[in-house]
Amino acid sequence: MEFKKLGVTTVKIPAVGMGTWGIGGGFILDYSKDEEAIKALRKGIELGMSLIDTAEMYGSGHSEEIVGEAIKIFPREKIFIVTKVLPENLRYSDLIKAAHRSLKRLKTDYIDLYLIHAPNPRVSIKESMQAMEKLVNEGIVRFIGVSNFNVYQMEQAKACLSIDIVVNQVEYSLIERKIERDILPYCIKNKITVMAYCPLGRGILPNNKFLKEIGIKYGKTAAQVALNWLIQKEGVVAIPKAIKIEHITENAESTDWRLSKEDILLIEENFK
Repeated sequence: MEFKKLGVTTVKIPAVGMGTWGIGGGFILDYSKDEEAIKALRKGIELGMSLIDTAEMYGSGHSEEIVGEAIKIFPREKIFIVTKVLPENLRYSDLIKAAHRSLKRLKTDYIDLYLIHAPNPRVSIKESMQAMEKLVNEGIVRFIGVSNFNVYQMEQAKACLSIDIVVNQVEYSLIERKIERDILPYCIKNKITVMAYCPLGRGILPNNKFLKEIGIKYGKTAAQVALNWLIQKEGVVAIPKAIKIEHITENAESTDWRLSKEDILLIEENFK
């Protein structure tokens, strides 16, 4: 597994981690695939994908519970847990309480990276950032970041802090490249890691004929080509979601090799 530096820190995280949207339910609870999900997450960790992204929103918190169950057999310091606070919980006291609820569901005493899931224009960003900074100062959270923030919103958040924002988690894939206009250049300039969700284009890219043809040259699948293209970008890591063991293995094997510069150009031209 390849590793990349987390923002301005000296910490390194896997270039490909695991997303959990839909695990434990979407917007509502779902216990039907808990055992399968736990096995998948543990397999991913064994393959080096020790970066796990979840959120209090996913499955109304049940996704965090599944992650907590999955990681308990591993040394805690070997796992990098990311979770996110809902926009409706961004007032100071609400945010602090939300973090503690996430800790309880995750069965851990600290969160590696805590993100604001999305901006809330009805709550002062200064109020939210003061709460995030307090969590870091108390040792409940190691690092903070944001999700779905544009450049202006990141600038606002940064101006309220004496600590660094290390991540902006945004949608990014070969078929969703809007962040290349301004968010990605801004993050590169300011040493903020881009954590790409839906890196497989919401399930479209693994079936793409062009990517399958490129993959044949490397003995790789279309999904692996799509992920490899993404993690070759400066400061970008990917968090594909998978629950089937074969897909977990496939995602893990998208690292430790390189598309040629010529093929990268061909791919980018094809998905212009």
